[in-house]
Amino acid sequence: MSDASAPQRSTGGALLAAPAFAILAVLFIVPMILLFVVSFWRVRNFALTPDMSLDAYTRVFVTYGDVLVSTMANGSVTALICVGLGFLFAYAARFRAGRWGDALILVAIITLFGGYLVKIYAWKAILSTDGFLNAILVATGVSAEPLDTLLYNRGAVIVALVHFLLPFAILPIYGQLRSVNDIQIEAAHDLGASGRQTLIRVIIPQCRIGLFAAFAISFLYAAGDYITPRFLGGGSGTMIGQFIAQEFSTRFNWPAGAAMSFVLMAASLLVLGLVGILFVRRKPS
Repeated sequence: MSDASAPQRSTGGALLAAPAFAILAVLFIVPMILLFVVSFWRVRNFALTPDMSLDAYTRVFVTYGDVLVSTMANGSVTALICVGLGFLFAYAARFRAGRWGDALILVAIITLFGGYLVKIYAWKAILSTDGFLNAILVATGVSAEPLDTLLYNRGAVIVALVHFLLPFAILPIYGQLRSVNDIQIEAAHDLGASGRQTLIRVIIPQCRIGLFAAFAISFLYAAGDYITPRFLGGGSGTMIGQFIAQEFSTRFNWPAGAAMSFVLMAASLLVLGLVGILFVRRKPS
């Protein structure tokens, strides 16, 4: 009876999932394929010309190679900071806050309601020469005059991205920490393990997937962002997403924009693959 019903359940599940796959194909897969094809075309007299050419990809590496490296660096630094702070917050909520742990997670979620652009403009106001931070530095005598180096640089971009992405890093880590059994922690203490040893050998190995998920979410969003660098980056905080937007909008060079998008995607997947190999698959010592 069970053997006969198994194919029926499989067919029924496939039919139920078919609409979701159809929507995914129409809204994501088909446009991606079309965009990939366009990346090999050329623009002549502001008109797309079907052609098989690698000129767009060559331009990415020759003209924007340094920006691509800077983008990967900014995304990696942002993701690492988010993972570190996110783990500390999630650890405190899970093991230190007691009955207030869920309230802390709720506070982290509520911070998402502020809006992305609101946070960008808030940091622009805080870091500007007449902003809140400079006012404190001058009032306390730390600086004789307002500093103009706090804004329009890579650091300002990373700070704003961390502020926005931190809740997204906290949630997967906290979800994994919730699955850590308290009995295992008590057993480690009974066997003489210190708090540090318990953290490294018991807790962290069980939440590696959550840590990787937090890194992936933060990195992918930071690497593809172009709004924050535009408002806070200046010259040193430029990221490749800004140039992709320009190629599609003001320059009407869709092949170049498409090629830059796929190169960015490939570079991001390479970084995530390396992190997955070095961290997720690493056996606890």
